[in-house]
Amino acid sequence: MSTVDGDQQGRITGRGFASRQDDAFRALNDSIGFDWRLAPYDVDQSIAHAAMLAAQGIISEDDRTQLTRGLEQVRDELRDGEFPFADGDEDIHMAIERRLTEIAGPVGGRLHTARSRNDQVATDVAMFVHAHAQDARERIRRLARTLIVAAERHLDWPMPGYTHLQRAQPVYLSHHLLAYVWMLARDRERFGAAVEACGRLPLGAGALAGVNFDTDRHAVAAALGFTGVAENSIDAVSNRDFVLDYLSAAATCATHLSRLGAELVLWSSEEFGFCEVSDAWASGSSIMPQKKNPDAAELLRAKAPRLVANLSALHGVMHGLPLTYNKDMQEDKERLFDSCDTLERCLDAADGMISTVTFRRERLAAAASDQFLAATDVADLLVRRGMPFREAHGVVAGLVRVAVAGGKRLSELTREELAEQSPLLDDGFYALLADGAWLEGKVSEGGTSLERVREQLQRARAAVG
Repeated sequence: MSTVDGDQQGRITGRGFASRQDDAFRALNDSIGFDWRLAPYDVDQSIAHAAMLAAQGIISEDDRTQLTRGLEQVRDELRDGEFPFADGDEDIHMAIERRLTEIAGPVGGRLHTARSRNDQVATDVAMFVHAHAQDARERIRRLARTLIVAAERHLDWPMPGYTHLQRAQPVYLSHHLLAYVWMLARDRERFGAAVEACGRLPLGAGALAGVNFDTDRHAVAAALGFTGVAENSIDAVSNRDFVLDYLSAAATCATHLSRLGAELVLWSSEEFGFCEVSDAWASGSSIMPQKKNPDAAELLRAKAPRLVANLSALHGVMHGLPLTYNKDMQEDKERLFDSCDTLERCLDAADGMISTVTFRRERLAAAASDQFLAATDVADLLVRRGMPFREAHGVVAGLVRVAVAGGKRLSELTREELAEQSPLLDDGFYALLADGAWLEGKVSEGGTSLERVREQLQRARAAVG
């Protein structure tokens, strides 16, 4: 950066302050260290703003031409890493205006006509959120498609389903993987709502009360891809709901990814042995050469609270703030940028892991063959024969106790042992326990029978697109 003093760079001090800002205050106040990421959006909105000013006769066409040419050079410098930042640049908005004036001369000072940094930064942030919410939707779509492909590939692979991390009822691996597809489908809807929340253009609200020029806000909105304009100038500059909406969607999505990561960690352990994570998404031990650690999956699990914290932090910043703009609101950006970066990396990692993971059919099937998983199905058999469910529940609990005490599988119980629990238990009990019979019995819509899973796959493909 340049060593030019900040006051010489036009640092805003207001009120004709006689002394320069303290360096410690400048370090606290300046946002150029992170809000440089808004630069492409600031250039785009500035070009649209200049075009509107010329169309409304507020500046001349020659002024517009010089401003646009200068802004395009600024864009090129930023893109190529050649933009000359200076020590006095407080934020990216002032840095761009400074550089524009260096390029175009005094006409650069006309660009800020009929706008304030308050509505300028709100517009930049809305454009940033819109772009990254759309990006999140596409990354989510890609991961959901990968999960659907994995579900199709493992359509009829039995595995145990769990509650309380205890084996509960058998399901197909395809059915389990599809559960994440529906989570992601909801995530896409939430990010869609975040996109819509960015739709109203703040620019033109000025500092808070509007501006003293006959501007055409709708023309700027159309040029920048907004669906309309913010109706109230006070709300326009004080609104950060769209940031909260993005952070909320990101926190929920990251929570879903953390559950996926947690299962990959468990399933890839020797204790489960259900899958093996690809070497590309694992790490070794610094001391134990036999180890293969699913670090990427563990990081999916760990990143979720970080994104939740970013959401909570911005709620903390915004709550109780008097209208309109307060410097507190500068704290929206680092939370937003961090959540965008973190979520995008997590989505890419999840996609990479699912597309390369190897599932172990024999281990899954062996765990799913535990006949105690059919306990509810046996209870339902008794219900179909006229027994109230609560009574049937007790009967099956008795069967399980007898089997456990005798070290037997349920199918190894004798007819006499069945009769001791209920006269309604006959050869139909043994037929029910035949391989796969209790899996295919889940015929309700959304259940795990193959027919229902195939239907679900069709709906999932349509939902994901």
